[in-house]
Amino acid sequence: MNPAIDRILSVDRLAFEDRAYIKSSRESAGGRGINSSSVIHSFGGQTLAVLTSGGGAGKRLESHLIQCGIPIAVVTIGSDIRTNLTITDAHGLTVNLNEAGPTLTADEVERVERTVRDSLDRASWLLLCGSLPPGVPPSFYGKLIEIARQKKVRTLLRANGEALREGLEARPTVAAPSQLEAERLLGRTLLTRSHYIEAAERIRSMGPESVALSLGSRGAVGAFADGMVEALPPAIDAVCPIGAGDALTAAYAWAMRRKPSHSDALRWGVAAGTASARLPGMSFASLAQTEEMYRKVEVRRVE
Repeated sequence: MNPAIDRILSVDRLAFEDRAYIKSSRESAGGRGINSSSVIHSFGGQTLAVLTSGGGAGKRLESHLIQCGIPIAVVTIGSDIRTNLTITDAHGLTVNLNEAGPTLTADEVERVERTVRDSLDRASWLLLCGSLPPGVPPSFYGKLIEIARQKKVRTLLRANGEALREGLEARPTVAAPSQLEAERLLGRTLLTRSHYIEAAERIRSMGPESVALSLGSRGAVGAFADGMVEALPPAIDAVCPIGAGDALTAAYAWAMRRKPSHSDALRWGVAAGTASARLPGMSFASLAQTEEMYRKVEVRRVE
């Protein structure tokens, strides 16, 4: 719903009230849904990125995706899409600056809904990822979840704020919030292992069939119908963790499409997120890099 041109700057170092020198600059297609579609595509999965696009930035976005070979369904809007800025240094310190996005009209929102509805007949999963731009009601993801349920399509929700809260009430197949998104949802700080476990249980009680709570370098906690598990990654030197949660989300859905095991899907998700965090400039790990990390991720059942 809120794609972007991501401009990524690599600098020598980031320091408060001191200058930094740009070592490299590049731009790519961005937004959580597009990031997830990119990962699934690189893993050999079949994916369709449904996106809004407008203005010169939208044309560049479409060009990037076409060059990558990612199938897209474009809903043209009247305003320029947003441009986000990510600045990262050699030590892994990262600053992410995101625009809110263009204001969508009621007609544009309706056309997105219609495009998604028409695409669901060919889908096994619907991933609803990222922020909603101005003009889109917070109930929008929940409405799409209900439509997908009618068509027997499984859903994964990764959102924030009221879009997450109202989406959970629509009972998605999986909710995959980050730690920060879970803290905002629950109105409390999560600091310890017991906090993470309680948070995953609490979020599952709010509607979704399953929860995959991503915790950055701590891995993830899964709350499923048959119990709870932790997926624990090895210690790594993170270079750019921005986008690791999108890799987790994508790999989770990709793994569930291949072999419907929630604990194994969580292991794949943590592997993809961890392997991606080791790469510079908000890059996503390949399937081979993810497979290597998968062998190092430990899954434990929470008793």
